[in-house]
Amino acid sequence: MKFGGTSVGKPERMHQVSELITKESEPKIVVLSALSGTTNSLVEIGNSIASGEREQAKKQIEKLEEHYQSFIKELVKEEKHYTKAKAIVAEHFEFLTIILKISFSEALSKDILAQGELLSTKLFSIYLEERGIDHMLLPALEFMSIDANDEPQIGSIKVKLSQILKTHKDKTLFITQGYICRNAKGEVDNLKRGGSDYTASLIGAAINASVCEIWTDIDGMHNNDPRMVKKTVAIEQLSFEEAAELAYFGAKILHPASIWPAQFYKVPVKLLNTMQPEAKGTLIIEEAGSVGVKAVAAKDGIVAINIKSSRMLLAYGFLRKIFEVFEKYRTSIDMITTSEVAVSVTIENTPNLKEIIKELEPFGTIEVEDNHTIISVVGNEIAETKEVLSKLFACLVTVPVRMVSYGGSKHNVSLLVPSSYKTQTLQLLNKGLFGLE
Repeated sequence: MKFGGTSVGKPERMHQVSELITKESEPKIVVLSALSGTTNSLVEIGNSIASGEREQAKKQIEKLEEHYQSFIKELVKEEKHYTKAKAIVAEHFEFLTIILKISFSEALSKDILAQGELLSTKLFSIYLEERGIDHMLLPALEFMSIDANDEPQIGSIKVKLSQILKTHKDKTLFITQGYICRNAKGEVDNLKRGGSDYTASLIGAAINASVCEIWTDIDGMHNNDPRMVKKTVAIEQLSFEEAAELAYFGAKILHPASIWPAQFYKVPVKLLNTMQPEAKGTLIIEEAGSVGVKAVAAKDGIVAINIKSSRMLLAYGFLRKIFEVFEKYRTSIDMITTSEVAVSVTIENTPNLKEIIKELEPFGTIEVEDNHTIISVVGNEIAETKEVLSKLFACLVTVPVRMVSYGGSKHNVSLLVPSSYKTQTLQLLNKGLFGLE
């Protein structure tokens, strides 16, 4: 069971989480994110230290500590447990204060970012203790690890976690940190943004869990972005492939990387709502459950690069040479289209964009268009469902579609549109594909 930042962001929410995790007697591992807003604050503190603004960093640390001081007053009632909670807050903020005197490094930055999850789990453990709920705090840094390429070591995680659980057979409830891990050098590191979902999925795979539950503040994956369109509905069931497409192309509820461990080890994933625990949510399993369009997602910050080259495009190895440029800068390509004289690709805006463009210039004339959005229409076998394409393009006659990617997957049709047309496109698709306004 994984609970995100908003699910533990207020003392009363933590109280609610304790109810949810003790409802059933089945043994469980609970993964917690940092309190909402904490990771952002820690990033700001790290940035201030990195740029030599130590006084600014000191103020930011003091402000965050105040937040935690008021949080624990509401979290626990008994003096004994309040004293314990106060000691934990003091310990972590003493660490943050000490680092003001240390020269900044990438490793130190990762140590700073780890404080959020360490705080949330330790404080939650004290609250469970106050309630008399038997549990064990399971330090993620003892078993979560990534290799030199920042990829999780699922085999190692499996072995280490199994050993820890074997030595604590009497326990049925474990609390651990999402997001944080150790890298190949043994230093504190993390699984990047949204990494708590990834942690939960990796743990689910490692222990062959009956289910991996991702608890957030929304009742499952919706058919469209509720911030952009008035009426959306939760999707009852998705296949792993459909969920992966939606997560990759912008559905914020789930981290894209968190699908593969669950898919590979066949662990069902449920997306549930902490604020509405009775809501059905979304079940993600191998079977899609139905044919047709399920949802639309949008990914912002996309750059389209067009390479025109009449003399080289048909030459053997031309595309390989282009791809090697992106590989060199570890930049993923989202969409690609080719014609006899040009190839167009899309990438997420990257700090290496100038270098990429420079290395592409020998291949032909380069045109760069930024401020674009990929709109992805996802469903089971939609590439083979006749009316989908006709409905799709019929409802988008007023939108200047820059690129279309179709056929690479049976579950996805992707469109590239200027970001200024994003809201309009999502609204038109909501009406044209789902009949919702």
